[in-house]
Amino acid sequence: MKTWEAPRKRADIEEQYKWKLEDIYASDAEWEKEYEELSDAISKLPALEGNLASSGQKLAAGLKEIDEAGHKLERLYVYARMRRDEDNANPTYQALTDRATSISVRYSAAVSFVSPLLLSLDESVLRGYLEGCPELSDYAFMIEDLLRSKQHVLSAGEEKLLSLAGDFSGGAKDIFTMLDNADMKFASVEQNGTTHSLSHASYIGLMQSADRELRKKVFETYYQSYKDEINTIAATYATNVKKDLFYTRARNFGTCLERALFGDNVPVAVYEKLLETVHQNLPILHRYMELRKKVLGVEELHMYDIYTPLVSEVEASYSYEEAKDLVLKGLEALGGEYLEILKGAFEEGWVDVYENQGKSSGAYSWGVYGVHPYVLLNHRGDLDSVFTIAHEMGHAMHTYYSNAAQPYPTSGYAIFVAEVASTVNEILLTKYLLKTVTDKKLKKYILNHYIDQFRTTVVRQAMFAEFEKISHEMAEKGEPLTASSLCKVYGDLNAEYHGPAMAKDETISYEWARIPHFYNAFYVYKYATGFSSASAIVAGLDQPGNLEKYKDFLKSGGSDYPIALLEKAGVDFAHVVEVCMQEFARALSEFEALL
Repeated sequence: MKTWEAPRKRADIEEQYKWKLEDIYASDAEWEKEYEELSDAISKLPALEGNLASSGQKLAAGLKEIDEAGHKLERLYVYARMRRDEDNANPTYQALTDRATSISVRYSAAVSFVSPLLLSLDESVLRGYLEGCPELSDYAFMIEDLLRSKQHVLSAGEEKLLSLAGDFSGGAKDIFTMLDNADMKFASVEQNGTTHSLSHASYIGLMQSADRELRKKVFETYYQSYKDEINTIAATYATNVKKDLFYTRARNFGTCLERALFGDNVPVAVYEKLLETVHQNLPILHRYMELRKKVLGVEELHMYDIYTPLVSEVEASYSYEEAKDLVLKGLEALGGEYLEILKGAFEEGWVDVYENQGKSSGAYSWGVYGVHPYVLLNHRGDLDSVFTIAHEMGHAMHTYYSNAAQPYPTSGYAIFVAEVASTVNEILLTKYLLKTVTDKKLKKYILNHYIDQFRTTVVRQAMFAEFEKISHEMAEKGEPLTASSLCKVYGDLNAEYHGPAMAKDETISYEWARIPHFYNAFYVYKYATGFSSASAIVAGLDQPGNLEKYKDFLKSGGSDYPIALLEKAGVDFAHVVEVCMQEFARALSEFEALL
C-alpha cells in the first residue's frame, strides 16, 4: 500500500508547476471590471426581443450581442471557479464563484426569449435570412438545429404546461440521489480482526482486495442495503421511466430512445448496432472470465472476483518531468505540430500539477474561448498519473484546436465526442508502453488495465444501455416495472453478458438499483461509442490521410452533429464497435501469452 506525504501549502509549490490564470484576468480587479460590464450588458438584452427577428442583419447583430455577453459570463465563471479550485478554503474565490453563478441565472432569464421567438417564425423566413445575410453564417448550424426541432415544439399553451411540469420532472432523480447518498447506510465488514467501514467511496477499493473472503462479505453487505430498499428504488426508477414516456408522447416521438437520441441527431440504428455487435462478440468477454477464473485459481468465479487485479500493483514511479516525456513519446503518431503545441502547453502555464492543501481533487480540462485551455492535475507519480496527463491533455488539445479553428458559436463540442480525443491519447500511450516496456510484470499490469477498459467502458456500458432499452420498452407496452421484473431483466442480462464461467449470484440482480446514470436515460451508450471510435481512430492512424482527418475532427468543435464529425474523422459506424471488440480480443491474446 502506497503512503502519500501530506499536501503542501500552495505558496510552497514552485511557480513552474502552477497554471497561469492571469492569462484570463491579470488581476481580480479586472474580473470586477468585467463583472460590472456584463451586468450592464444583461440589462440591455431583453430589449432585443422587439426587433431581433425583423431582418437577417438584426438577427445576426442581436445574436452576436447575446454571445458577447455569454462569452464574458464564461470568462467570469471559469476564472472564479478555477481560482477556487486552487484552494477551496479561500473565501475570496468562494464569493466570486457564487456571484458568477448568480449572474448566470440573470443571463439565462434575459435570453430565454430567443428560441421561442425564432421557432415562431415560418421556416421560409429563417431560411431567407440565412441565404441573404452572410453575417449569419456563424449561426447557420444553430438555426438549422432549431428548425430540426420544430416538429417537436408544441403550441404556446402546451409549452407552458410542459414548462410547469419541469419543477417536478426531476423528482425521481432527486429522491434516488437523497436515498443513495444521504439516507442509505452500509454495515461495516469484519475480517481477520479488522473492521472495514463501507461506503460508496470505499466499495471499489475493498473489491480490489486480494482477500477473497473480504470481497465476498463486502459485496453481499453492500447490495443488502439496496435489497432492503428495493421496492422504493423500483418505484422511483419506474416513475423516472414514466416521466421519459410522458415527454416522449407529449413531444410526438415514437419511442423514448428516439427522443433521447434526437438532441445529438444520432440514428436509433447506431444504438442498436452497438448492442448487436457487443452481443456477437460476447465470447471474448466469456474468454476473459474463463482466464480470470484460471488466474485467480478459483473453482467458481463470482461477481465479487471482477475488480481484483490479475497482476498485483507495480512499484513504478514517474516524476512529472518523466511523465511528460513519456506522454510526448507515446503521442508521436499525432505528428510534429501536435507535439510542438503540447510541449508549449507543458511550459506555458496550461497545467496545475501538484496537490496542495485545499485544492480540488481529481483532474479536469477546462478553459474559455480566446485563451489557451487549462488542466488541473494532482500528480502523484504512479502510472495512473501518467495516463491522467495523456487523457486530460487530449481534452485540452481538442479544445485548443477547436477554439483556434471555429468561431465562438460553434467552438464547443458535444459530450458524445468529448471523450474521443482523450481516449485516443490513452490508447496511444498504452500501445507505446507495451512496445517499449521491458519489465514483464509491468507489461502484464498495463495489459490488464487495457483489457479491463474494454470490459468496463464498452461491454458493461452496453449492458447498461440494453437494460435501459428493455425497461423503457416495457413501459411503452404498458408492462409494470416492479422490483422483481427489473431484477429479473438485469440478472438475466448479467448472466448472458458474463457467460458460463460466471456463477449466477442472485445478489448482482440488484446492481441496477445503484446506478445513478439510469436517471439520465440513454446516456451511458456514449461511453461505449466514444471508446470504440477512439479505438478505431488509433487503429487507422498509420493509413495515408487519416492523421489529417483526425486533426480536422479536433478542429471541428460543434460545427456539425457528432456522428457526422466522427465519420469525417474516418469512423465507420457500421463497423466501429466490431473493430474495437477485435482489439479487445487481440489485447486479451497478448495478455494470455504473457501468463
